[in-house]
Amino acid sequence: MENALLVSLSRQKALQAQMNVVANNMANMNTSGYKSDGLLFEEHLMPTARMTDMSGRDARVSFVQDVGQFRNFNEGSIEQSGGELDVAISGEGWLVVQTQQGERYTRNGQLKLNSEGQLVTNAGNPVLGQGGPISFSPNESGIEIATDGTISTTAGIKGRLQVVQFDNPHALKKHGYTLFKTDDAPQPAEDVRILQGMIERSNVNPIMEMTRMVETVRAYTAVTSSIDSAHRMRRSAIERLGDTRSA
Repeated sequence: MENALLVSLSRQKALQAQMNVVANNMANMNTSGYKSDGLLFEEHLMPTARMTDMSGRDARVSFVQDVGQFRNFNEGSIEQSGGELDVAISGEGWLVVQTQQGERYTRNGQLKLNSEGQLVTNAGNPVLGQGGPISFSPNESGIEIATDGTISTTAGIKGRLQVVQFDNPHALKKHGYTLFKTDDAPQPAEDVRILQGMIERSNVNPIMEMTRMVETVRAYTAVTSSIDSAHRMRRSAIERLGDTRSA
C-alpha cells in the first residue's frame, strides 16, 4: 500500500511540473518571439521496492519522473506591426543581443531606440550589428532595413544586423522569456530574410495548450482519488485489526 501511495505522489509531482509549463506557455501566447516549452517524462524503476506478493513484471515498482524540458523552435506566425524598427527573421536565424551577462540570442524583433539613439530591445539591451551596437544621431530619419539586415538612413548605411544560427539549436537555454544562451559557437546565418515592419508571434498553440491543461487537471484529479482510496483502505484495515484484537 505504501508503494501505491508513493507512485501516486510521484505522478502528482510530475503533473504539477506539467501544469507549470502549460501555464507559462499560456501566459506568453502574445509574447513576440516566445518559444513554447514541453516536459519530458520517463519511467523510473526503484532498485529495491518490490511487490513481494506479485510475480514477473508486476513485482517491479516504477515511479514517474520528469527528466527535463524541451523547446519547440518552430517559427511563429509573422505579422505586420507597422513599427519602423520592428523586424522579423524568416528562416533559422537569431538576433544577437548584448547583456550584462554576455551575448544572448533572440527572435523577438520588437526594437526601439534608447535615449542615446542606440538600437535596443524592449528590455533595453543593445542589438548588435556586425561591427557592434548600432546608433543613430538625432537628425537622422528614414530608417530602412534591407532583407540582408543592412540598416540605412538619410545619413547613409549605419551597419548590418548580426544574424546567427547554431548547428544544434536545442543546446540553447532560456535566459528570461525571449532571450537564449548557449556555450556553442554561433555561425553566420544562411538562407534568412529580415522583414522590416514585421514581428514574429509566439509559436504557442492555444488550443493544444488548453487541451493539455484540461488533460493535466483530469489526471491530477484521478490520482488524488486514487490516494484517497488508498487512505480509506488503510483506515479500514486498521479498524478491522483493532476489532480483531478487541475480540
